[in-house]
Amino acid sequence: MVFGKIEYLNLLPFHVFMKRFTKSSQQSMSMNYNKGVPSKINKKFISRRVDAAFISSISAKNYRNVDLGIIAKKEVLSVLVVPHAKSLNDTESATSNVLAKVLKIQGEVLIGDKALRYYLEGRPHLDLAASWNEKHRLPFVFALLCYHKEQALYKKIQKQFLKQKIKIPGYILKSASKRSSIKEQDILNYLNYISYTFDTKAKLGLKKFYKEAKLAVNCDKINA
Repeated sequence: MVFGKIEYLNLLPFHVFMKRFTKSSQQSMSMNYNKGVPSKINKKFISRRVDAAFISSISAKNYRNVDLGIIAKKEVLSVLVVPHAKSLNDTESATSNVLAKVLKIQGEVLIGDKALRYYLEGRPHLDLAASWNEKHRLPFVFALLCYHKEQALYKKIQKQFLKQKIKIPGYILKSASKRSSIKEQDILNYLNYISYTFDTKAKLGLKKFYKEAKLAVNCDKINA
């Protein structure tokens, strides 16, 4: 079984959990990982080169998912628009590029660890999740854990992950800090802004996003 692994800091607690989960279950010998940024993992999942992954919400609509995602209740710190004379997409992104268009925010989209570094430098930006919440008073769902098969396995992963408070071991936090060039305490502070529970309010937020995204696409077609 191949799992698409996105090595952004927002999934660090999940990767810690999966390391323990695979060691303590019969999945330890069968779970392999295919690494990549969100846009690449989306393509690999859709082409069935990976069996499951956190899929960008704009791509997850037509696939089965469990109630586990990457969700911002308000601000997120790692999905930003930087003031710019024209709109520029982030090639690593799928959902965030569409979100900027939906919110009619012009500038350069930055996502992931590089966006968090930019935020921590205190440079000018708009937080897209905060802008979404300000407009709709709803969480924003950036990704969902989707799968092609083995529903029972991913339901089990969802249940066990969400009921635990994941403590990140010091050596993993140190490694993540070195890889991302972000201080350990800043990583821990950042993770407080991430929710993983795809609850009723998050589902309403995603439904609203799909509706807004469809309107934005139709508007582009009219203006083309």
